[in-house]
Amino acid sequence: MSDLHPPTRAAAPAAIELHDLTLGYERHPAVHHLSLTLPPGALVAVVGPNGAGKSTLLKALAGQLKPLGGRIHGLADSQRVACLPQHSGIDRSFPICVQELALLGLWHEVGALGRYSAAHRQACHAALAEVGLLGFERRAIGTLSGGQLQRALFARLILQDAPVVLLDEPFAAIDQRTTRDLLGLLLRWHAQGKTVIAVLHDLAQVREHFPHTLLLAREPVAWGATAEVLTAEHWTRALRLQEPFDDAAEACEATASAHAAQGVPA
Repeated sequence: MSDLHPPTRAAAPAAIELHDLTLGYERHPAVHHLSLTLPPGALVAVVGPNGAGKSTLLKALAGQLKPLGGRIHGLADSQRVACLPQHSGIDRSFPICVQELALLGLWHEVGALGRYSAAHRQACHAALAEVGLLGFERRAIGTLSGGQLQRALFARLILQDAPVVLLDEPFAAIDQRTTRDLLGLLLRWHAQGKTVIAVLHDLAQVREHFPHTLLLAREPVAWGATAEVLTAEHWTRALRLQEPFDDAAEACEATASAHAAQGVPA
């Protein structure tokens, strides 16, 4: 599969480069030998069957999971990454209000013990207005609907203002109006030159709005222009690859060999 380069910025340095990347847990791979190049400003959907390694890939890109093998380039410590987890990863019982949740997006400016200035609060007000949550500032997050919580999390992403945005199923289990509004915000980020990578299940949505797609089934099945990736042939292959996967299988031989060459204990 060839690397992807946008027609107007072919000479630009890659935002993210994956070289023979293998990811997993306790040496049992969830993603095998993935190599691709994402240019700055790419808008990419990551799709595949359940358990295909999509969320695992986002965790690695966010720096939350160390690769079992291969390398990730282009996400240096100096380049901030904003990450939106799945709804199931949010503790809605935590005693925090909408404004406080959104302000967490400014952590990179104020630090863990910093104080929010009047300018910070004004920026938060603007972010909440952009996602349609003015008047909800003091509402506890546990009282929000799924769509309202997702709007608050998008306000946090706005305040993070990172050049790379990772979203794990951002439109799952929310109403159509919220989906439309937040999808519009995501497309504006792309228009501003941000690199946006989203795990999605709605293939019609992917076809309509995402120019490039990665199809995973523990290993890369297809990568490139969405119309060329989302074919019946590729999807059938993805399902066939996923069916025999055994969570109790032996560790990846290639990964084990690479570790041995590097002196890493098994």
